[in-house]
This record gives sequence, C-alpha cells and structure tokens, in this order.
Amino acid sequence: MSKRTLVALILALAMVLGACADTPAADTTAPEETTAPTEESTAPETTPASEAPSTTAAAPEGPYEHLARAMAGEFAGTSVEVLAQWVDGEAENFEAALEPFIDATGIDVSYEGITDYETVLSTRVDGGNAPDIAQLAQPGLMRTFAAEGHLVELSEWWNMDQLRNDYIESFIDLGSYEDNLYGIFYKGDLKSIVWYPVEAFEEAGYEVPTTWDELIALSDQIIADGNGAPWCISMEHGDATGWVATDWIEDILLRTAPVEIYDQWIAHEIPFDHPEVLEAAEYMSQIWFTDGYVYGGTAAINSTFVGDTQTPMFAEDGPQCWMHKQAAWIPEFWPEGTEPGVDSSFFYFPPIEEEYGSPVLGAGDQMVMFNDRPEVRALMEFLATPEGARGWIEAGGFVSPNQSVPLDWYSTYPNNELAAILAEADVFRFDASDTMPAEVGAGTFWNGMIEWVSANGENTEEIFARIEASWPAD
Repeated sequence: MSKRTLVALILALAMVLGACADTPAADTTAPEETTAPTEESTAPETTPASEAPSTTAAAPEGPYEHLARAMAGEFAGTSVEVLAQWVDGEAENFEAALEPFIDATGIDVSYEGITDYETVLSTRVDGGNAPDIAQLAQPGLMRTFAAEGHLVELSEWWNMDQLRNDYIESFIDLGSYEDNLYGIFYKGDLKSIVWYPVEAFEEAGYEVPTTWDELIALSDQIIADGNGAPWCISMEHGDATGWVATDWIEDILLRTAPVEIYDQWIAHEIPFDHPEVLEAAEYMSQIWFTDGYVYGGTAAINSTFVGDTQTPMFAEDGPQCWMHKQAAWIPEFWPEGTEPGVDSSFFYFPPIEEEYGSPVLGAGDQMVMFNDRPEVRALMEFLATPEGARGWIEAGGFVSPNQSVPLDWYSTYPNNELAAILAEADVFRFDASDTMPAEVGAGTFWNGMIEWVSANGENTEEIFARIEASWPAD
C-alpha cells in the first residue's frame, strides 16, 4: 500500500459512522426475512477465475446487473459457497445478513466458519478447491492471492460508479491490486477500546482512566485491593494466534510516535525493529508482563481462546479480571445471559504522549471471489449493498464501510457509542499487520508475538530483528 492510501485512511471509519452519504443507496430492496437453510449444500462445479462466464442475457434494471437478475429468479436452484473466520455468534449474524438474498433469489448459500482459517483457505486455494467467496482480514493476503492469479478481477464487470457512490476511495484502494479491484470491504472494526464490568467498577469505586498513567495506576489499585488481575488478555486463535498482541503494539505506537512513523513502518521505509517500535513494545510490556497484571499469566495468554478471554470478567463471585482490550465484536463471545452496555461497557484506550492526540486503530474484512459464475457475482454485489449488511447491523457489533447505510440503522449498542470515539479521533489508521505483506503481517509478526509472550518479553530486540529479516525483498 502506498503512503497516500494510508494517509487517506485517517478519516475512513469516521466517515462511515459520522456522516450520511450525499447520494442514495443502491436499489436492493429485500423481502421479509425468512430462516436461512442450515444444511450444508454441495457447490456446483466451479469455473476458474481465468474463464469468466458469458453474461449475454439482458439484465433487469438496477445498479448491479447480476444481483438484479438473481432477484428476478434467473439463478434459482444454484449454489454459492462462502468461507470465513466468523464463528459462533458472528456466524449467526452473518447468516442472518444472508437470509434476504437466499429468500429472494432461491440461491443456496453454503456458509462455513472456521478458526484455523488462513491455513485451511490457503490449502484449499493451493489445491485447486477454493471456495466461491472468502473473507479476508489482511489486505496483504488479498494481494498475494491476486498476484498468484487466484482471484477474479471484479473491476472487469463491476459497476464502479455505484461502488464509488457507496465507498470512500480508501476502501476501494485497499481492495485493489495493481489498480484492479479484487476485494469488497464488508465489515469494519474499531480496536482502540477497553471493555470493563460497569457495576463492579462502580461498586469498587474505580474510575475510567483517561491517560496511560491513570491506566497503570488503576491496574496497581486493583491488585492492591486484592480484587484479582486487572487485565483479561489472551490470543489463542488457531493458526491466527498472535494477532491480539500485534493490535496492542500498533495502538501504542500511534500514541508514542508521530503517525508518519506508523506509515513508514507499514511501508517498510523504516525497519520493523525501529527504535520507536521497540519503545511501543516496552510500553506494552508494562501491562502484559507485570506480575499479577494478567489473569492466568503469560501461559494463559498463549493458550486461552480469544473468544474466552473476557469470561472471568463475568464470574458469579465477582470479576477475576477487570479490563479487556478488544474490538467491538467481542460481545458475541460473552457468556450467555450477559448484556453489552449493561453488564459491561468500554472506554477509549487512553493516549500516552499528549502531543500525539487521540488516535484510533481499526481494521476491516473484505470479500474476495475465487470462482466466476453469475450467481457468485450476484452474491458479491449483494454484499456490497446496504441490505447486504442490514441483518448484522441490526444484531449489533457491526460497522459497515458502506457510506450509503442509513445511520438510523445503527440503533443498538455498541455502534452508537463507537461513533463518539471516532468523532473525537485525531488520526485513524488501518491495522498494520493486516496491511503488511502476508508473510510478515500474518506470519512472522504473529509467530514472533507468540514467542515473545512465551519468553515473558525478555527477548524483544532479538525477535523483532528476526521479523525484520523476514520482510520480502520486493
């Protein structure tokens, strides 16, 4: 990604939540919701990306040709396979978002959510058995698949005028490789937040910290009060284990160095183990490796599933840990019976150096297409419309990068609170590890964090130097 693209991202999510689009949304009226099929279906024989199907039939009216034809019933009885890393509550929400499409078109959408996602997807792609559509959290991985010729080039047939009507250029750039569109951003995430148990906080007399020093002081106070560990932290996530630690370093770097350093780091204009990056790791160590700060210690960090991290916060006899830094989707993994906004809420991850203001770190998931058939095109187009996200928006914990989504759809917590944080942000930046080359961002960086935690943070320079050495020459 160019520095110009990174700079354009400063206001990306703020524009998503903070302003209505000036132009109308795509006409993708959906019928009343029905229950999506739960049985797995067998996808039909697929056509490689290099052999695009003919679409000579006259298309019904509408901004997206294949979606309009699908809504007219032209592709009823066909199947589309979708693969993503959304499981449990997130999988249910995504399936709810697919229901209007399935009901209106008669197309059977077979969705599978898996945890060892990157490994399974790469294995299937390499073996010639790629799904029709897949979710990617790393723009770097998208560029790798595109460079290897695995992805369908969307810009050859996509209504780009409609896309530019609905998305700011930054998200289009992030979904592009060598000026050709390959990915459509479907979901956005805000990462610079810390969850905490509201009622227990108040009863203990704790106050939400607004600076790093206050955050550390609160952590010390929780220990002094004998109230367990201040922090709920873990990062086991199958073959994606390690990404939680990368989020922390990125968020801290935005608070301890000029934003230009962050941009140069991603673009490898400075080495991965630059002194400013090592300093961010030292700040992070104050929380991750201070004795008693983390529930279960470093062993639990590497072995506890990401979705179970916050469970001790809701223990029946009171919180066993009190603060959990995680994106807005995490309530999908809370124990049954807990309610976001009631049992727990979040505060903004505090600034560190005043001169760097109040930055925000975010990320997003794009959908890419491996097999080119009309019904696959139709589903890709649907996912690019406001209606394609509506079911998940209404379920909560979801932000769409599509600017044409009506703001009054964001009526549930925590989306309404996220807008306030974005509105006050001085800088927004996309997740660095997701933007770096895949062999680094989703490879040596993640793996290095596992090793770093196992060593209790005592070999920082050595590990970061090895990550630097792994950066691809080109």
